[in-house]
Amino acid sequence: MSVVPLLLASCAAPAPPPAPPAGVAYAGPAALNIRKELGPRSVVVATAKHGDRLGVIETRRRFVKVRTAAGAEGWTDLNLLLSEQQMGDLLQLKVSAAKLPSQGTATVYEPLNIHAEPFRQSPSFFQIPENGLVDVIGHRVSPRDPPAPPKPQRARRTSAPTTKNKAGAFPFPLPAPPPIPPDVDLSRPAAPPAETRAAPLPLDDWFLVRTRTGDVGWALARMLVMAIPDEVAQYAEGHRITAYLPLGEVTDAERNQTKQNWLWTTASFKQEPYEFDSFRVFVFSVKHHRYETAYIERNVQGYYPVEAVSLPGGEKAFSLVLKDKDGRLNRCTYAFGGYRVRLASKEPYRAPPPLPEVRPFTSFAPSPPKAPASLRWTDRLRAWRKSWLGR
Repeated sequence: MSVVPLLLASCAAPAPPPAPPAGVAYAGPAALNIRKELGPRSVVVATAKHGDRLGVIETRRRFVKVRTAAGAEGWTDLNLLLSEQQMGDLLQLKVSAAKLPSQGTATVYEPLNIHAEPFRQSPSFFQIPENGLVDVIGHRVSPRDPPAPPKPQRARRTSAPTTKNKAGAFPFPLPAPPPIPPDVDLSRPAAPPAETRAAPLPLDDWFLVRTRTGDVGWALARMLVMAIPDEVAQYAEGHRITAYLPLGEVTDAERNQTKQNWLWTTASFKQEPYEFDSFRVFVFSVKHHRYETAYIERNVQGYYPVEAVSLPGGEKAFSLVLKDKDGRLNRCTYAFGGYRVRLASKEPYRAPPPLPEVRPFTSFAPSPPKAPASLRWTDRLRAWRKSWLGR
């Protein structure tokens, strides 16, 4: 065996190190496939989990070439990635939403994606499995397709003003204009052109949901079903149940069963900025062995949160946020005892600060390193001297 090839191989230059990434991205979906080439049929070279840090190497329109921590390189869709800013926003949303009260437990009949933003094109980082349960904690109405940025208007070309007198071009004097008839009303404005109304944008209802593991995201409201018992849900009258809570147990000794009294809120299937337009209290009748309506109020504008509260003396109650005729929000507390529901108090409601938003994508450029919170005056003096003297 000749040793020449071995000597040549040993003398070969080592492979150059890979170029440093130009930016930082994070995997959006629960499982992100990274493909060798552009196109959905290309070979998958790696799979990243939600939140995995990826290096951005190259961008071609809506496709991004990324590098995993293990060194695998491949292409993926821009809409499946989160920037460093968006990932931080998502973590802040998770922390803030952990304190929100549940408006009811919802389930799904088939797997449903949870999105980072209330848009269908936003990254889906989690999936509710069939018959899985989540807590509804918020609501939003948003356009089905985010509006495209307006196109820049092109400046119109204006011709240079001419100084030529048109009247002087004629070899004879022009006749005087005819007199204005006396019955013409010159102050009457011209009829405005008929307005053309643009077609309304299609909207979607979204619920902000929280999983059992604490993850928070947006899910299409029409795909979620509130997990209230069917014997109560059948009275929804074709409306969507948006919140519910139990108001205490009732024991039916004759049939040896225990039932809950319920409060629920419902909304029509029109996309409205408020959460419900009706609420109802159901009580279980021991005499008739069925649920009956103890109180109902329609044609309201109600908002989250819907909560169970206690009044002095241990009387059970619930509170809702309702808008009055003057457009002011009030927290209305209703006392509940037996079959009787009464308004116990009404006070102005001050909405809490809004939840953190997952801001739109800007770039994959890494965030600059943060300066220390505080420096001693000697450290600042040393840094100033180094910037001026170089030592």
